[in-house]
Amino acid sequence: MILSDATLRQMLDSGELSVSPLADNGIQPASIDCRLGDHFLIVDETESDVITLDQAIHYKEVTSDSIIIPPHQFLLATTLETIKLPADLSAFVEGRSSIGRIGLFIQNAGWVDAGFEGKITLELYNANSLPIRLEAGRRICQLVFCKMDRSAEKPYLGKYQGQTKAVGSRIFLDEEL
Repeated sequence: MILSDATLRQMLDSGELSVSPLADNGIQPASIDCRLGDHFLIVDETESDVITLDQAIHYKEVTSDSIIIPPHQFLLATTLETIKLPADLSAFVEGRSSIGRIGLFIQNAGWVDAGFEGKITLELYNANSLPIRLEAGRRICQLVFCKMDRSAEKPYLGKYQGQTKAVGSRIFLDEEL
């Protein structure tokens, strides 16, 4: 079940759900808007000629109030907000319609597990033929919250728990290796 604005307000007021700092206009009818933070990661193409799943990827780190994404380029960003989900609530990260209409694709693997705490790393891709300039503090995505049928037996404690800025892929830490 997707949660309404009234339910989200109740959960925020009770402390069951935390989204901080929450913008005054952040709560939408069925979601909470998140803003762009000021930390970005760009794959450092000078460090490797191929990305593999079993080795760490090297990134260039950028902290700035704005960034330009060239056409057909990818980078990682973070939300301004830190979230904390209870064990019975998960969330989808969705791009805002107005952002998608300029050709900016936003993702974070699309899912935030129950029990996650931290800022959300966003994968941004400029599908446009023109550069896109982004500014920290602007609304960029939305969280759609889903109530689970019961609390997770094992809430999220994975390799991205507690992140405070954009975090690159840690797939090389996966257990199957």
